[in-house]
Amino acid sequence: MAREWGLKLNTGCWAAGVFITLFCLSVLWNRHWIFPIKNIYTTIQESNNIENPKETSRLDSISLHNEVIKLPRMIYTQPSVLSPPRNDILVMTPWFAPIVWEGTFNIDILNENFRQRNVTIGLTAFAVKKYTVFVETFIKTAEEHFMTGYKVNYYIFTDRPEALPTLSLKEGRKLIPVRVEKYERWQEVSMRRMEMINKMSETRFDSEVNYVVCVDVDMRFADHIGVEILTEQFGTLHPGFYGGKRERFTYERRNQSQAYIPSDEGDFYYAGGFFGGTVLQVSRLTKACHEAMMEDKKNGIEAVWHDESYLNKYFVYHKPTKILSPEYLWDNGMGSPPILKKKRFLAVPKNHAAIRSNDKK
Repeated sequence: MAREWGLKLNTGCWAAGVFITLFCLSVLWNRHWIFPIKNIYTTIQESNNIENPKETSRLDSISLHNEVIKLPRMIYTQPSVLSPPRNDILVMTPWFAPIVWEGTFNIDILNENFRQRNVTIGLTAFAVKKYTVFVETFIKTAEEHFMTGYKVNYYIFTDRPEALPTLSLKEGRKLIPVRVEKYERWQEVSMRRMEMINKMSETRFDSEVNYVVCVDVDMRFADHIGVEILTEQFGTLHPGFYGGKRERFTYERRNQSQAYIPSDEGDFYYAGGFFGGTVLQVSRLTKACHEAMMEDKKNGIEAVWHDESYLNKYFVYHKPTKILSPEYLWDNGMGSPPILKKKRFLAVPKNHAAIRSNDKK
């Protein structure tokens, strides 16, 4: 008899426990304290049933743990796996680095991502001696076309800060002169760029910008250049060699040089006038190139194309994570090939002999 009562008592306690547990779960469910995914699902369902999606295309509200989270909605043409936007050019390298051409990216999607991160971009250029004459056009056209809507620091390396123009810039954009030593030969100025950018990367860039873009100053911006170029490390296809064979590239071919590249190595020929990436990667790149230059200088060697030669050597063994097409560095004297849908960054016509007239050869 006692045994039967014990079994009944245990069964009753178990049933009561189950009842209390179910009751508590029901209360919590109704108060949205557990399983908040119900709210998410319901809200998303309701947002998909809106009559006019254009009027509410920016943000939908989702309640989660008594907080309101704003999630962006983006409406754009769906990409098609079977219909690539371009089939006349290479858009991906063998190491899965995209090559950026017009028609291969959606700038609205990219802007949504980068604006959430609140990035600042540093743009470097060297205006030594007579090259200060190019700064005004360079900055004015950058204000119109370069990273519009983003914070930009223009770092102008110059031996003549007093010669830089006074310009009105958009909000969040600054012109920062950086005084550098005056070198007699233009080749020396070109070679020293890596050293100076590396020093700035280690002393200032890390606390002031998220990305560094390094370009030539004797250029003008002619069309959109935005966050589609940003990545860990990027290089730009040289406009004179983008369709050529590696055997014809003007790599440094003397095996005594630190910039030496054998004739059976190399992917592309990169221009020294447009490269960049994160502060960390630009610091590593410029440090490696500068150290290689100094080793060559100690041995009485000057690479055939100066800093560009060392940049190409670096990219052979440290592949860029993104490559810019010749749209991003062009000279109108080279014509207008059909594959070039945009000319974004153009060489300014000049008399090289006159602009370097004070230099010793």
